[in-house]
Amino acid sequence: MQIGEFQKRIEDIYFKRDSARGLAGTHMWFCEEVGELTRALRRNQREELEGEFADVFAWLVSLASISGIDVEAAARKKYEQGCPRCHSTPCACA
Repeated sequence: MQIGEFQKRIEDIYFKRDSARGLAGTHMWFCEEVGELTRALRRNQREELEGEFADVFAWLVSLASISGIDVEAAARKKYEQGCPRCHSTPCACA
């Protein structure tokens, strides 16, 4: 699944509920999921990590959708040329 497809899938499942909750409320849920990811990183259990990374990504694209941002296009625009600052791959910034 491509990033744009994933964002559309999350919109199909959650956009109505998340947009009704609003950006601030949805952001709070996103932050909670980041906390769960942090705990999973400490435990270093692969299955738990996979689920938490997926949850964080889902909440992130939901925030983007509420904000009218296409995550795939935004990532391409910012990182297609390499590091946004030095334009190198890998980054050559000091």
